Amino acid sequence: MARQFGGKFSPGGRAADTSPAPGSGTGGGTGPAGTGRGGADPGGVDRAGMRANLLFVPPAILAVTAFGDGPLMLVVSLGAAAVLVLSAWLLREGLKAEAAYNARKVARRPAFPRKAAATLLTGLAIAAASWTGGAGLAGAVLYGIAAAGLHLAAFGIDPMRDKRMEGIDRFQQDRVARVVEEAEAHIANIRETIAGVKDRGLGARVEAFLGVAARLIRTVEEDPRDLTAARKYLSVYLRGADEATAKFVEVYTRGGSAEARAKYESLLTDLESNFAARTEKLLLNDQEDMEIEIKVLQDRLQREGVR
Repeated sequence: MARQFGGKFSPGGRAADTSPAPGSGTGGGTGPAGTGRGGADPGGVDRAGMRANLLFVPPAILAVTAFGDGPLMLVVSLGAAAVLVLSAWLLREGLKAEAAYNARKVARRPAFPRKAAATLLTGLAIAAASWTGGAGLAGAVLYGIAAAGLHLAAFGIDPMRDKRMEGIDRFQQDRVARVVEEAEAHIANIRETIAGVKDRGLGARVEAFLGVAARLIRTVEEDPRDLTAARKYLSVYLRGADEATAKFVEVYTRGGSAEARAKYESLLTDLESNFAARTEKLLLNDQEDMEIEIKVLQDRLQREGVR
């Protein structure tokens, strides 16, 4: 549960403890990523992004060296470079989607296999580039197959199955997956929007709220039966926070109104308190349910003469 405190270096004189619970990531979002207990691990996404970003270098080199070989070779080389750029972008997006998938306990497989498409496009682009380099048709095909194979070995394929939990029906888990995706999209939007203010203290204040919101998301993910009690928070309230953040940034960047900032921070405080209280209530209900199940099992064992 969030713990509020004040201090010399606290933004606005206060902050919130949003330490992640065991077994959780540190992101929010999305990106799909999350903060607090939820979302993809930013470290994992950043490392994946760095590897994917390196793949933007070969098409740049190919485009620069394409000139001087005649119009046909120029067009083919520039086309291959463009395909390699598209492949690198698809790979980066696929790695982000995979990181978000791995961070969740209930998740749907990516609708479009970005990593597989990137592998195929890489093979085609390398084959075309090899042909312009005088490898011949057979050599170009072999180079393309080798490049696709290395790409597949380095980055793997997309998740192919939905991630589900035992004992929970498919319909309920699909509902949870949809709500979680929507909630994490709002978190990502809020984070991206507030970054435009370039105010470190305000950014930290928003991150405190997003951490509490992400903890509620993870709580629902771990027990989809909690969705009914938390759906309004993950849908209506987060969407409202997203819209309020966009309006605040629009007003604040124009005039830097201290009154607008105070109202926005007050809204964050109210939302954080309500999200934390709802999470705590869900966790207490889960504990009560467990204690009831244990008591029922103990009574049954006693009736069967087992001590």
